[in-house]
Amino acid sequence: MNVLFFCEIADPGVGSSVRQMYGLARELRARGHKTAVVATVREAAEATPTVIEGMTVFRLHSDYPLRWRGWVSLRNRAIERPLAAVLGEFRPDVVHAHLVHTHLGYHSLTMAKQAGARVVFTSHDAMTFCYQKLTCFHGGEAHGGELDDVVARASKCIPCQRFRFRPGRNRRIREVLERDVDRVTVVSDELGRVMRANGLPVHRTVHNALELGESPAPAAVEAFRDRHGLTGCQVLAIGGRLHEQKGVGKLLEMLALLRPEFPGVRLIVMGRRETYDGEFRPQAARLGVEDLVVPTGWLGPDELPLAYAAADVFVTPSLCFDTFGIVNLEAMEQRRPVVATRFGGSMEVVEDGVSGFIENPFDVVAYAERIATLLRDEGLRAQMGEAGRAALVERFSMGRLADDFLGEYTAGAPPR
Repeated sequence: MNVLFFCEIADPGVGSSVRQMYGLARELRARGHKTAVVATVREAAEATPTVIEGMTVFRLHSDYPLRWRGWVSLRNRAIERPLAAVLGEFRPDVVHAHLVHTHLGYHSLTMAKQAGARVVFTSHDAMTFCYQKLTCFHGGEAHGGELDDVVARASKCIPCQRFRFRPGRNRRIREVLERDVDRVTVVSDELGRVMRANGLPVHRTVHNALELGESPAPAAVEAFRDRHGLTGCQVLAIGGRLHEQKGVGKLLEMLALLRPEFPGVRLIVMGRRETYDGEFRPQAARLGVEDLVVPTGWLGPDELPLAYAAADVFVTPSLCFDTFGIVNLEAMEQRRPVVATRFGGSMEVVEDGVSGFIENPFDVVAYAERIATLLRDEGLRAQMGEAGRAALVERFSMGRLADDFLGEYTAGAPPR
């Protein structure tokens, strides 16, 4: 079977969903299938095929002011001719689309269907009906995050997007998914719920997965701790895209609450150093916790497992709708308990009271107490860490992901 992935980002070091796609491709090739990727680049000189992690990546050029995304994401004519050439050259049996909502556009799914491929679309986020990370649904501070208003409508979207709002955008996306996509999968049941609430078709949940790697050597973990001034400290960690909607600011407030009882606590911030310095260091200074924060910068694949293993507790206090949170799996791989947000699909990954805790990050006191419970009890941390690792092996393996998607690639298809 020839499987062609659509994913706007080519670099597996940029995002968890991209790394997962490369892992799925490796698993499919090990089973005798042929795989390739269609991605996009901003520089025309880079719009050439290349090989990344053993797979051909066809890079198409697309660059435009993102304020026009509501229009261009529906149909990006700049990529149509080269995409048609790739479809003709690779002749996919299946096109499996992951990220298309900025440069490839939803019309790319129509082109795949017209080329004779089975089309599977995996929704990793809320951008099939929202222009960004879904943040308005819970009511914010005024409602303590307790609302559940997930339906997109002009009265909410126009004040948020202003001139970026594109009338008819969501209707057009729904038409493409209904007409040209054979199977729509989502990464969590919770994402499926909110997509259905917005009138979008959803056929199945296929939870994300993680390729298991070798556990880092204890000496290497200790060297990482020593390098970052963490020796003898109790360590919390947060990772991924650093943004207020990922709860970084709330976590700094929690750190201030934790400090009196845990003066040796430190917080590893794994993400772009310039983002932390520009957006969060001033807040940490105001709260009196700047000295407790250890910004590591963006970590490569060799250092990332060391950072997880160096932590005692991993936290994902997202205020946005966090559809799954592969970072939760990355922490569970290293047997670390997770205190995760109640917003989105984390509750399908982290079992509350078993492999960690689920809490509302708007309730800073309650969330901080969940962290404190783990910091106080080394045995509980070890117990929950082992439970998380067992869940990862049993439910979130790359082999399971490949089995699920091979089923989706042929579900309802006529025999050939």
